[in-house]
Amino acid sequence: MRRGIAASALVASFALAATACGGGDSSGDKAGGPVTITWWDTSNATNEAPTYQALVKEFEAANKNIKVKYVNVPFDQAQNKFDTAAGASGAPDVLRSEVGWTPAFAKKGYFLPLDGTEALKDQAKFKSNLVTQAQYEGKTYGVPFVTDTLALVYNKQLFTKAGITEAPKTWDDLKKDAATIKAKTGVDGYWGSTQAYYAQSFLYGEGTDTVDAAAKKITVNSDAAKKAYGTWLGLFSGKGLHKADTTADAYAHIQDAFVNGKVAAIVQGPWEITNFYKGSAFSDKSNLGIATVPAGSSGKAGAPTGGHNLSVYAGSDKAHQDASLKFVNFMTSAKSQSTIALKNSTLPTRDDAYTDQVKADPGIAGYGTVLAAAQPRPALPEYSSLWGPLDTELPKIAGGKESLDKGLSNVELAIAKLVPDFSK
Repeated sequence: MRRGIAASALVASFALAATACGGGDSSGDKAGGPVTITWWDTSNATNEAPTYQALVKEFEAANKNIKVKYVNVPFDQAQNKFDTAAGASGAPDVLRSEVGWTPAFAKKGYFLPLDGTEALKDQAKFKSNLVTQAQYEGKTYGVPFVTDTLALVYNKQLFTKAGITEAPKTWDDLKKDAATIKAKTGVDGYWGSTQAYYAQSFLYGEGTDTVDAAAKKITVNSDAAKKAYGTWLGLFSGKGLHKADTTADAYAHIQDAFVNGKVAAIVQGPWEITNFYKGSAFSDKSNLGIATVPAGSSGKAGAPTGGHNLSVYAGSDKAHQDASLKFVNFMTSAKSQSTIALKNSTLPTRDDAYTDQVKADPGIAGYGTVLAAAQPRPALPEYSSLWGPLDTELPKIAGGKESLDKGLSNVELAIAKLVPDFSK
């Protein structure tokens, strides 16, 4: 997920509105001339976007009748901006849609069903669970573009210096290891995040979730969830455990500390692999340890499945849709996905993109080993929105401004408004 967490330069709303062209930007669309489609890419503008921009040029060179207006939209703004633009019939023709947004926009009628189209003609090549995650009410509204999950990433040298020979299997093990690392190296052993997405693994470790979609029940304030968040809260205090950072720049602070060897372990996704390698602690790539997130008291470990699909705006006219379908097919091809993986160290969504060269990347290989613990999201359009109330309350809880019980009660009330037909 690029989950809106990575810092991005702010883009003014009117500037984005000017580039939204779905169903109607005719710039360059002259009689007999090329069709111009707009693609909103939500990737990291520094580390990932250049790879996508190069592929756009390659596509244009091979398709002289199609031009692609590339727009990099900060991830943490893209969902609301697309929602606003689509509602006003002015959305981009193609969106790099986070997997959680896909069913929500499909429910609103903003995305074009892709079954039987050129965009999805290689459907059998994609990992079936990722295609399922792009579906809503039996139709497919996105082509899996990149996938990801969370892992415990750690500094092997610091672990070795502390006499620790393997990654912790449980959160209790992590707590013990953090104390040992602090005692032996002087460096904190673990720094946790207060963001809801990163706390999701604690819920899975107790066999629960924010909601039980099948039973239509809100479970974020259940006994199992309270135990999960209690474990999460307990990892902000104690020897070798960094206190909670509740500032707006917390993500950057945690990342910077890890890549420069100031903390031994964090929970993070593969979208940061290229940044890991830029840090002083991982100039030797082999120093990066990647392990499944620790398990909770259930004995099972789980992490959320993230990633992005490429989706086509249903409000575009046929000429733009046809061009968009061709573009999506190109960008999600085995060749393009292999290129993206090698340049950006992200995980492909189709098996034939995992070439020997791709599998040789230590970051991709490492995250590939933890995908088995990735938990698919339920087919609930509102699901990703449920993290919003948690992102409001969890920093208050971690910062000592609110009790766990009070915070989860507030979250339960807020979620009830998002899914009013669910019981508590």
